[in-house]
Amino acid sequence: MNHSLNTRTTVILLLPVCLLLVAFFAWPLALVGWNSIFNTATSALTLRAYQELSTSTLFYRVLGNTLQISVVATAVSLVLGYVIALHLSRLDARRRTPYLVMVMLPFWTSILVKSFAFTVVLGDRGLVNQLLGWLTAGFSETPVRLEMLFNRAGVIIGMTNYLLPFMVFPILASLLSQNESLQRVAEIMGAGPVRIFLRITLPLSLPGVLAGVLMNMTLAMGMYITPALLGGRRDMMMANLVDFYTRQTLDWNLASAIAIVLLALSGIFIAALLRVQRPQAILR
Repeated sequence: MNHSLNTRTTVILLLPVCLLLVAFFAWPLALVGWNSIFNTATSALTLRAYQELSTSTLFYRVLGNTLQISVVATAVSLVLGYVIALHLSRLDARRRTPYLVMVMLPFWTSILVKSFAFTVVLGDRGLVNQLLGWLTAGFSETPVRLEMLFNRAGVIIGMTNYLLPFMVFPILASLLSQNESLQRVAEIMGAGPVRIFLRITLPLSLPGVLAGVLMNMTLAMGMYITPALLGGRRDMMMANLVDFYTRQTLDWNLASAIAIVLLALSGIFIAALLRVQRPQAILR
């Protein structure tokens, strides 16, 4: 009796969430999939969009850009995020709080506003180049300037700024869950800081690392605003290509097919990471 009551209560509580997911996620996604194979002009099913993508040089070039930019942005976020998380894990709760607030600052600002702000910071006469010019004023006749806007570097910097919190928090959770006695025992046995990190801290934090990489890659592959504002023509990503076929050429079939391909790539990547993470869970 209690089991059936609990089951009924669970169903009632989950029903609103399920309805919202169906209405605002599953149904629109199904419409995108339908538009990729249905030609409204002839009112017939067709695979024309997927056939064009299979022979499109532009698609493969943009796909390569998307994977390269996503991997580099994720790698940079991983290095910076792990260092930040490691530092925060060694602080007490009171001292850690203001640093966590600073890590969460990117969440408090719209990504559109942040991308426009980076055009001011990274521009030819931006704050970074002005600082470099001031520092090298006595060493060079011409001011030193870095090209960090409308190229790959600007895209990586902007995406890293957005993705960094998604890397810091899962790694920090893994680091805080570790048993401190393991490191103390290793120190008693004569292990140094580097060996303790490589043999204890890093392996035990891999679940957080994999979770952060998973979130960063899936978010990076679908980025639109940052590449559009900070990147150049050679830095177009899949989401920008969807926008191009949707608004410029008005080819909804091709745009929907690209969206489905991007969704499939994200699913494949998630499945691969979960497959790698499963042995880690078994070992624990």
